[in-house]
Amino acid sequence: MEKYLVETNNLTKSFGKFTAVKDINLKIKKGVIYGFLGPNGAGKSTTIRMLLGLVNPTKGKVKVFGKSITKNRIDILKKVGSIVESPSYYGNLTAYENLYITKEILNVKKEEIKKALEIVGLSEEKNKKVKKFSLGMKQRLAIAQSILGNPELLILDEPTNGLDPSGIREIRCLIKNLAENFGMTVLISSHILSEIELIASEVGIINKGKLVFQGTIDELHKNSAEEIKVNVKPKEQAIKYFNSKGYKVDIRNEYIYLKNCLDPSSITRELVMNDLDVYHISRYKSNLEEMFLSFTKKEGTNDINTF
Repeated sequence: MEKYLVETNNLTKSFGKFTAVKDINLKIKKGVIYGFLGPNGAGKSTTIRMLLGLVNPTKGKVKVFGKSITKNRIDILKKVGSIVESPSYYGNLTAYENLYITKEILNVKKEEIKKALEIVGLSEEKNKKVKKFSLGMKQRLAIAQSILGNPELLILDEPTNGLDPSGIREIRCLIKNLAENFGMTVLISSHILSEIELIASEVGIINKGKLVFQGTIDELHKNSAEEIKVNVKPKEQAIKYFNSKGYKVDIRNEYIYLKNCLDPSSITRELVMNDLDVYHISRYKSNLEEMFLSFTKKEGTNDINTF
């Protein structure tokens, strides 16, 4: 039995002289929700297209279900559902009619349509023309199309793009339901970091075509050192004091962050004794977004941070 449902080996894609993806080694276990994070243009969509066999790699290999996507694409894709960029619909047809067309293409049972509509919460809208759907409803219909036939692997490229908070929450709950109650492994790409933190158990962070982190959410947070967060006046005088004491100082917005001091009470006493006014002091650990920014700011990273 293969350890990973999806695995790539030095996956690389170049377009002329431009390398969009370089030596990516993804490792996605069965049953997880894997968040594939990166800023726009980082190489997420290109990587996903190679995973689905839509684009041939310049170098490297893709294995899905333990088989080469290049040599076994048709058999593999029978067990994969996907949304790549903006899904397309027949606007003048109903939700049910759109799914019926997909059913015919996939050659699955008619009963699968009813099941898919129930899962995505569109049963009562099945006879409504898709052109009258909200963007969130259209995305749920796209997911319904992708899960016809109960695939083992679901690949979703930016499924919450353009949605309002309510729509994002609906998609998030739907994806968690598919993983927890229907046994699907889900790869979801996004640049909405807070959403990935709420839904994914494992993450990969890509920046400028390179995988700069891969591991669990807990491992990502452990990679964040605890700091002391201080709001103090006068700020410049406080910075000079911290520097004189040898503290490592970082300034973010109105706060001063101390990276090598873990005792807020002693810091408070020191500041008060030096006639500085303390408005806020607390222990602090970076959230996922801040960790993401720290990884994507790094230039010339050659080695992946992994656990």
